[in-house]
Amino acid sequence: MKLRVRESVRSVEGEDSECEEAEVRWMKVKRKACDGEREEADKGVKASSLVDMAMTPAASSLFQMLRLLLAVTLLLIQVNAEGICFDRLGCFPSGYPWTGTKERPANKLPWSPEKINTRFLLYTRQNPNNYQEISGTNPETVDASNFDLDQKSVFIMHGYLENGDVSWAVDLCKMILHVDDVNCICVDWRGGSQCSYSQAAQNIRVVGAETAYFLDTLESHYNYTVSDVYLVGHSLGAHAAGEAGKRAPGIPRITGLDPVEPYFQNTPPEVRLDPTDAFFVDVIHTDGSSQFPSIGFGMIQACGHMDFYPNGGEDMPGCSKNILSTILDIDGIWQGTKNFISCNHFRAVRYFSESVVSPDGFLAFPCGSEKEFQAEECFACPAEGCPTMGYTIGPYRPAPGLLHQTFYLRTGESSPYGVWRYNVSVTLSGSHSVSGILNVALYGSKGNTRQHQITKTKLRPGKTYWALIDAEHDVGDVTKVKFLWNNNVINIFQPKLGAESITLVRAKDHTSFRFCGNEVVKEEILQTLTPCTS
Repeated sequence: MKLRVRESVRSVEGEDSECEEAEVRWMKVKRKACDGEREEADKGVKASSLVDMAMTPAASSLFQMLRLLLAVTLLLIQVNAEGICFDRLGCFPSGYPWTGTKERPANKLPWSPEKINTRFLLYTRQNPNNYQEISGTNPETVDASNFDLDQKSVFIMHGYLENGDVSWAVDLCKMILHVDDVNCICVDWRGGSQCSYSQAAQNIRVVGAETAYFLDTLESHYNYTVSDVYLVGHSLGAHAAGEAGKRAPGIPRITGLDPVEPYFQNTPPEVRLDPTDAFFVDVIHTDGSSQFPSIGFGMIQACGHMDFYPNGGEDMPGCSKNILSTILDIDGIWQGTKNFISCNHFRAVRYFSESVVSPDGFLAFPCGSEKEFQAEECFACPAEGCPTMGYTIGPYRPAPGLLHQTFYLRTGESSPYGVWRYNVSVTLSGSHSVSGILNVALYGSKGNTRQHQITKTKLRPGKTYWALIDAEHDVGDVTKVKFLWNNNVINIFQPKLGAESITLVRAKDHTSFRFCGNEVVKEEILQTLTPCTS
């Protein structure tokens, strides 16, 4: 039996009916005790009845108050054992799989909605710089705001130790509003995030329920349905988004930005973000390495319909590893690394934000593993094209019922992070073989790239060498290629090599470009190749 705790506690002084009600609840709790405890408790009740008969009215009233307090204490013990309920939001069970497991050892319940104080901060094109607070418990705030019932809504849910007006969330709203006319809502749950990690991991259940309640208010008061809603959550916020999706069925899409690992990885679907939480769930993994020694806080476990693993999903280029192996308690890790976790774990936010305005730079390839991707075995795209990781996602969608499809890609070390992948093959000309390095730079209608290494090996005239390169700029249609080779060794014979031909295949649309050359050059001398005439 699930017991309900009222959000407001009334005075019990002089109210015999409440005393009797609490006594009944206590008896229900008492009946669940073991046989020996039941007998002892029954004796206690009988004894208390005899004492009541012998007491004066004033003493009897005081004793009833004490008995009520005892009943409430037992009631609260039962609540902690089985869960807790709140009038607006429903019940939050305890026990398996929420507490007391290997993955979630802390026996904690979520805080009350009042303590967490979930807020909804609205940004629109009419107010892109200053939010308007709207509320599910006060629909008049929606009437008084710029909320547009004819537009879709994007909810941004922050993570641990953060708040709803944190700069990245506000900036993300501004970027989205730049490309789409939507209601962008930052969900602020700082009252439940700035505490011990194990407690915050439970509080997200209430945050998700509050979000679902707000969506229900929009539907019941304004006929605004969840089919117009998109949830984006980072870290703990990703699992909060999942909780909202569980309680508000029908949400079209949820994006998880490096969903946090501790207390969630390898747990049942009802605990964490899962494909059943929306019609389409996509996830970006950026900090999935083992907790020790490199302290990765993101899930490596696939938990969406499509799971993206940029740079393998563990250590991002440009981020140094953080070794704090002397801290063994998970709450201590989080508190002690508030500043450290802002690189790998936060890269998911950076990539997603940049993808809003530059989606083509995050083309991702279906691949079984990072090992296969490193071996350059994953360049082919489906007939409808490869998806782009991030906001736009592209036309590709997995077939119905297909879960946890994995995609891999590379990013740059610093902003801008997007890269454009090419398959490059170089056929050499010359008269002598020499050990050295081949480099190629691309020039196009939108700019040019730096020199990218194709190979470092024995260079043999007549042989073709190939590699996949990730260009740091979108150069548009390639109009010419510059070839450079060197071996960094003094050679009195001053050998010459040239690129007889260079063929490029652009990954995003598999467009081919072919360039030809008719000269050989010494090392460190650029050779320019132009489109072949035949």
